Amino acid sequence: MRRDNYQHQNKIVSMTEPTLHYVACDDAQGGHRMAYWQWGDARSAHVVVCVHGLTRQGRDFDLLAQAIVARAGGDVRVVCPDVAGRGRSDWLRDPSLYQVPVYAADMVALIAQLHREQPIDTLDYLGTSMGGLIGFVLAGHKELPLARSIRRFVANDVGPTIEPVALQRIGAYVGKNGSFESEQAAADAMWALSTTFGPHTPAQWLELSRHMVVPASQRTADGSAKVEASGGEDGRWLLHYDPAIGVALRAITPEAAAQGGAIMWSLYDAITARTLLTRGAESDLLSRETALAMTQRGPHATLVEFEGVGHAPTFVDPAQIAAVTNFLFDPSSD
Repeated sequence: MRRDNYQHQNKIVSMTEPTLHYVACDDAQGGHRMAYWQWGDARSAHVVVCVHGLTRQGRDFDLLAQAIVARAGGDVRVVCPDVAGRGRSDWLRDPSLYQVPVYAADMVALIAQLHREQPIDTLDYLGTSMGGLIGFVLAGHKELPLARSIRRFVANDVGPTIEPVALQRIGAYVGKNGSFESEQAAADAMWALSTTFGPHTPAQWLELSRHMVVPASQRTADGSAKVEASGGEDGRWLLHYDPAIGVALRAITPEAAAQGGAIMWSLYDAITARTLLTRGAESDLLSRETALAMTQRGPHATLVEFEGVGHAPTFVDPAQIAAVTNFLFDPSSD
């Protein structure tokens, strides 16, 4: 096959299915590997990084990534990491390390690796919930070169102040789910906890859910999957994340939450990237009061709310996808 034909075929595949890659990350226990899913053209100088929420993984962004690649005419590299302890990434040896500063350091390592592979001219970032908090660190920390490099920033249903009721709700279930007899049973169980995500068809939810579980027979010693989940020999399926990710969350005291909020507000106020804030109109994690404050200070975010949705929008609905793609590719706001 001629090289140009091969590149053309590879580009078509990258628009419909992602490729899996890894980056080596440092930590206090000897390091770990973080997996990431890549869409689009690996040679593009325009990179969009999409980072998921607390218990999720990078395949949450499949439809959004495809839409971004299509909107860019293929000239974009969309990167969706599995944050440590989730999906294909290693589990951390010390559960106390499952915190935003470690995740942010991993993202710095990831972006540095991407830049070595192909120099980045345009860097955009989208973060859902926990991913948004990571983004506040990357975009707002004055000592990080990324703070000056991120062109456009999307915070999905998260702000510097997180409502305590949401922390209690999430802490009550994260890491406490058992095994399931099938992918469908797992999807049903997750839906019972995730109705705040808003309306989804059964097919849409099953597609979102199938990347969230792994056959028990394919679980390795460190918790990551040996191969892409396709079926369990023993008939049982497990959630595709380390149950210990909830340890640090449940240890947060009201005092610590207040202190963390103050730090996040200082980071948010330092963001210079053009910022979009997407919010589920019924969110219990990001209050409307906090969302409106985010439009009045720091980067003065543009607020878009989605009716009938709580925490958090999944970017499966076409209107949600359009809000992001229009923001990323609107030349009038450069």
